[in-house]
Amino acid sequence: MKRILNSFSRKLLIVNRIEFIILLVLVILLLGGSLYAIMRPVGSAPVISLGGGGSGGSPGSNAANRPSTGTDSSDYSDSEYSVFTGIGRLRIPITGSNTEPAATMILSIAFPYPHNDRPFTEELASKITDFKIITTEYFSSLSAASISNLNEDAAKAELLRRYNALLRLGKIEALYFSDLIIIEAESSL
Repeated sequence: MKRILNSFSRKLLIVNRIEFIILLVLVILLLGGSLYAIMRPVGSAPVISLGGGGSGGSPGSNAANRPSTGTDSSDYSDSEYSVFTGIGRLRIPITGSNTEPAATMILSIAFPYPHNDRPFTEELASKITDFKIITTEYFSSLSAASISNLNEDAAKAELLRRYNALLRLGKIEALYFSDLIIIEAESSL
């Protein structure tokens, strides 16, 4: 019995062969990459670093993301600390009294943490929502007048005390306000 191939079945045969070749190349790449990863030394640097600082470090571990202490001999060595910015930008409503209008505070908080302490890093990541709640409750409890005359050092110290009371695996040493904007609402008088 003779089988005749028409043009449609020839095109299908070509497509199937191309798919097989692509699949074979992918399997070879996966096996080769896996063997290369197994044979590399344990402490070797990454071959490719995406989105990082170019020196093979993790994203966010470069010196540009670290807080400046204003001195040449910084307390935070480049190899030991990263900056935690997971709290993000908060918009906190501030209620006013009868004589003063309400306001909105826009605030971003960052702090250094030891990046090689994985349990503490994971604890920080799991407490982001708690940090946001603590910050929002603290600032929304203040009046609009006290917010406009805010003592940043006292606010940082109180937030630092509250954050550290929440943490079990480590302590935060310093807080930085990268944004602190107060927008007053117009009164409708």
